[in-house]
Amino acid sequence: MDKTWEQRRKRVFEIVEVGNDIDSISRGYDFLNTFFIILNLTVSVLCTFDHINLQYGTWLLVLEKITVATFCIDYILRLWTAKYRYPNLSEPKALLKYMISFIGIVDLLSFLPYYLPIFFPSGAVAFRMFRIARIFRLFRINAYYDSLNVITEVITSKKQQLFSSVFIILVLMLASSLCMYSLEHNAQPEVFTNAFSGIWWAASTLLTVGYGDIYPITTLGKMFGIFITFLGVGMVAIPTGIISAGFVDQYSHIKRMSEYGHEAAIHFIKMHLSEHDQWVGHSIAELGLPEGVIVAAIQRNHKIIIPRGNIVLKANDTMVLGAESFHDHEHIDLKELILQKNHPWNGQRIRDLDISRQTLIVLIKRKKKVLIPNGNMVLREGDTVILYTQMHMNHVNSIEI
Repeated sequence: MDKTWEQRRKRVFEIVEVGNDIDSISRGYDFLNTFFIILNLTVSVLCTFDHINLQYGTWLLVLEKITVATFCIDYILRLWTAKYRYPNLSEPKALLKYMISFIGIVDLLSFLPYYLPIFFPSGAVAFRMFRIARIFRLFRINAYYDSLNVITEVITSKKQQLFSSVFIILVLMLASSLCMYSLEHNAQPEVFTNAFSGIWWAASTLLTVGYGDIYPITTLGKMFGIFITFLGVGMVAIPTGIISAGFVDQYSHIKRMSEYGHEAAIHFIKMHLSEHDQWVGHSIAELGLPEGVIVAAIQRNHKIIIPRGNIVLKANDTMVLGAESFHDHEHIDLKELILQKNHPWNGQRIRDLDISRQTLIVLIKRKKKVLIPNGNMVLREGDTVILYTQMHMNHVNSIEI
């Protein structure tokens, strides 16, 4: 019973996490979750229009209840399966790590402020402000699509440089505010009342916004304002340049990986294990595969299993074997021959065929079976004969190895 329960729990984790194309249920959950996120944000925007709220307010409230309820259920499922999200941690630590993570806090705030007024009616206005946190659930969409993941990867890789540039901007804002207070306090005591009153002016100037609601009127103040404006252009360009360089590096890295992938290609073959195969019942470590040949993946009951040495193979497993490209100067040229109705080989034993000694029949494919040839084997119409030969033969196709 416990084993079945854990299997169901792990299956729920596979569904709620970002799915792949093979797991249609998990992929469908991702699309449904994305749909509810976009629907909830759309409802939040439409509720700000009085004429729409007046006409469709009831339906909008129903949609909001449904989407918020799905967010709550999604959060509970992620709490329940947190141990599989962080397999190296104990279950209480895994649960705590998810709860205090950025995405865990966003998941909590996406539904909690909606239900808190039920228990604390006096704080309804304050709780409504926290509902804006739902917009951060858009980061969930970022996880579903690889093209959007580039943004996260760039920001993560350049976080130290970005923190440094933001810190420099904050220092300049404080220094500018202090200087402008010293220059403008006597002329505008009601505007620059203290050292922090110039923060708004410094932010709008350094960030090149320039609202114009606060500005210097003295000559020295104007000259300092011009200097800060020029300085602000350079300061804003620093994080912009860091992010731009990060995008260039990321796409260059992806391009290099794709180029290297072609240069050092690995060839894969897929094979299906039947009940009579000798590998069935043996672990991967016991197969004795040649050096350079690996088991890349195992498909079992529509699930992909990461192969490890102790994984025991079962009947009806589909294995993907990989091997590095082997570069040599002497190519083995195999040819494929399909025996048509009037082909002279039909009904002939292999040992009786009138072929050159330099021609070798490697294997025969008959219907869905692959047969190892021997001298007594009789060829039939429709057989696919794979052979090695140095002589010219009609209606034969070369096989690329």
